[in-house]
Amino acid sequence: MATEIERKFLVIDDSWKAGASRELYRQGYLSAEKGCTVRIRVMGATAFLTVKGQTRGLSRAEYEYPIPVADAMEMLERLCLKPLIEKYRYCIEHAGLVWEVDEFLAENQGLVLAEVELREEGQSIVPPPWVGEEVSQDPRYYNANLVRHPYSKW
Repeated sequence: MATEIERKFLVIDDSWKAGASRELYRQGYLSAEKGCTVRIRVMGATAFLTVKGQTRGLSRAEYEYPIPVADAMEMLERLCLKPLIEKYRYCIEHAGLVWEVDEFLAENQGLVLAEVELREEGQSIVPPPWVGEEVSQDPRYYNANLVRHPYSKW
């Protein structure tokens, strides 16, 4: 079984932007139930269908499959819950790990989150100086929940 183990943090300043390149992500949810989400994501010239199970601790089952971009775009427009999640993603290496910083757009404008994927739940990390409060266990910050309750309406 494929497993995703990640921690999420609020970003407290923009010092991480120096030298970072970004890519636009558009994603939507075919299903955003608590125990199982089904996501469509388009990033540049690639697209994926992703199925994720319920989070237990910091882990959850994750299955991801490439799909044609044209099909993904059609599903985003016709089938996915609205609003879509739109964000710029930046990848930054720090202390031997790759940190992904998501700068949200549209209905979630103003929200900036950092995620780091781990090999195991107990893995120690050295947080970069630009991360603040950990929100890994706060469901408000799950992308699937930002569709139902966008950051701009908090």
